[in-house]
Amino acid sequence: MSQYSVDREWSDQNIQQMKQIIGPHLLEISSFKVDTQQAADLVVLTSGNITIGCRLRRPGYFERYPNDITIRSARDSGAKTELSKIVDGWGTWIFYGHLDRDDIIHRWFIIDLTRFRAGLIRDQGRIGLQNKKNGDGTHFVYFDITRCPELLVSSSEMVEELVAV
Repeated sequence: MSQYSVDREWSDQNIQQMKQIIGPHLLEISSFKVDTQQAADLVVLTSGNITIGCRLRRPGYFERYPNDITIRSARDSGAKTELSKIVDGWGTWIFYGHLDRDDIIHRWFIIDLTRFRAGLIRDQGRIGLQNKKNGDGTHFVYFDITRCPELLVSSSEMVEELVAV
């Protein structure tokens, strides 16, 4: 079984939790007109397809890196990575969550990738990407979300609380 298959199988075990967290950010209460004329109480927010990358951290990472967002940036194999796909314009949002010891997502962020890309173009220093090797043939960049809270669509805590952690 490939490493991708192993990682995907592990991540998919938590897909229902991610859907429950992300779902409310895609729904809006309908207007009076839509409700009274079209029998709709809720409207899905969309201006086309919204694609959402999902990244979960295993238990223990939150305690060491509570505000860091990591994105795989290279593989020794040369395979395309999340960062290159994002830079190429793919993805609308990324959901980034931390699991606790009971495999419950207890801390999460939804990041707007359009804002992220704009930040890379305008002022990469503000986002402050740092490079790191995993030691397993993969590399990633990371940044502290408290340095650029404008990237957030939503999070499990208010930005002011994030800074205090």
